[in-house]
Amino acid sequence: MMNLNCIRQICLSCLALLIIFHPLKTDALSHDWVAVPKSQYGEQLWDKNSIHKNQDGSIRVFSKFIPKSTTEVTADILYTMDINCSENSFRDVAVGAKEFNEFKNKDSEWKDPNGDKLILGVIDQVCSYGKSEDAA
Repeated sequence: MMNLNCIRQICLSCLALLIIFHPLKTDALSHDWVAVPKSQYGEQLWDKNSIHKNQDGSIRVFSKFIPKSTTEVTADILYTMDINCSENSFRDVAVGAKEFNEFKNKDSEWKDPNGDKLILGVIDQVCSYGKSEDAA
């Protein structure tokens, strides 16, 4: 009887150690938001964990806009955007209010940021981060 208890204790101890030293992979679900310099309209953040290189060389990233004054009407806006670093342009692939990719943008055209401080900040930071990832 003593032997069975001993074996059970050892198994439970091993299981506890396994759980402690092997944390669950939540990376794919968690966001690592990076803020760009704010503008008079609010702030824009992009997610380091969502960066993905597209086949055409552009970079896909999750981004969110937080308006300066948030109400029911002006809640956070979630974007899935492609960034073309060499052209300094972007396109919104999808947009959402509660989650990413709620509304797909089928005929998304490449756009110039047109001096938009927030979008320029995202392009600049994502392209710099993309280059440092390529070098690593």
